[in-house]
Amino acid sequence: MRAVQTTRFGGPEVMDVVDLPEPSPGAGQQLYEVSSAGVNFADTHHA
Repeated sequence: MRAVQTTRFGGPEVMDVVDLPEPSPGAGQQLYEVSSAGVNFADTHHA
């Protein structure tokens, strides 16, 4: 699965597109498929 990952502090330039293994839900959890999600400028500074 492709994901945007932030592993260090900084602005939008620290956001990296990475390939991760498919997640699997644990007991009592639900897995949802998200086809797209919006990220605004304030979100990049909140992390």
